[in-house]
Amino acid sequence: MDALSETLRVVRLVGAIFIHAKFTAPWCYQSPRADSAAASLLEPGAERIIIFHLVTEGECFVELDGQPPMHISAGDVVVFPQGDAHLMSSQPGLPPATGGRRLDAVLARRPRLLSYGGGGATTRLVCGYLACDARLARMLLAGLPPVVRVNVRGSNAGTWLEASVRYALAEARSPRPGGAGVLAKLAEVLFIEVLRLYTNEQREGRTGWRAGVGDRIVGGALNALHKSPAQAWTLEELARASGTSRSVLAERFQQLVGSSPMQYLTQWRMLLAANLLCRSNAPLARIAEDVGYQTDTAFSRAFRREFGAPPAAWRRSQSVRETLQ
Repeated sequence: MDALSETLRVVRLVGAIFIHAKFTAPWCYQSPRADSAAASLLEPGAERIIIFHLVTEGECFVELDGQPPMHISAGDVVVFPQGDAHLMSSQPGLPPATGGRRLDAVLARRPRLLSYGGGGATTRLVCGYLACDARLARMLLAGLPPVVRVNVRGSNAGTWLEASVRYALAEARSPRPGGAGVLAKLAEVLFIEVLRLYTNEQREGRTGWRAGVGDRIVGGALNALHKSPAQAWTLEELARASGTSRSVLAERFQQLVGSSPMQYLTQWRMLLAANLLCRSNAPLARIAEDVGYQTDTAFSRAFRREFGAPPAAWRRSQSVRETLQ
């Protein structure tokens, strides 16, 4: 399994589609910061809320503080990795609609059908979110800009996804059970496809984890580390697995990922350990061994450096948090 697939397996994403909108020009829709009231309404207890919009018909503009308006059209997906407040509108500069329903009322039933505007050109949007643990998602989201735009109609998967979303939206309004569950899974798959397309579109000179995944040398090293994290890797063995020399790998890895291969391995092991602590009742000694540590002491020391608490205490805190949600 490749590094991106492994990371997505470990990062716990919970998704949903909550608005299916038909807007007619002129119109302007305001989305608040997801870590404010939206977080408690969308996914209580979530540390990170990622907002996304899929344009299924027409065109519109995205306005984000400090950035020029972004024009988007049918087939585009815009993702806000940090959940930043933004405006969606038929043209830049329009004031957002006022006097509508409160956000909690809008989200009382999902997906909520919204329809408003001035009767002009039609734009249809599907709005959704993904919730995740901020620390577990750090590697996945690090380096992403405030807004990511990808057109999914250029890929076979994107065409299938768009058709599937339309079908699932219709099913969610039918009396048959399971429609919301299908939409939740589609939200996750859509986000993964956006990440894949965005990674493939990385131009030469870009840096960051996703640029590393797409690089022949660094990607080979990442795949090896993700495939066998418990192995007692040395730089020489990793370079051999990547088909290059130690010096080339070390320099290229640092340039793209921002850390050494061994530092990255420690971070990945700790994310795996956190995942196992949350999802299983396995004893600490077993988890330590599974992620490449021969002693509980060495594992505890590394985990405390990364998460600020020893493994047992961190596991208890996560259990309490989930109980309160």
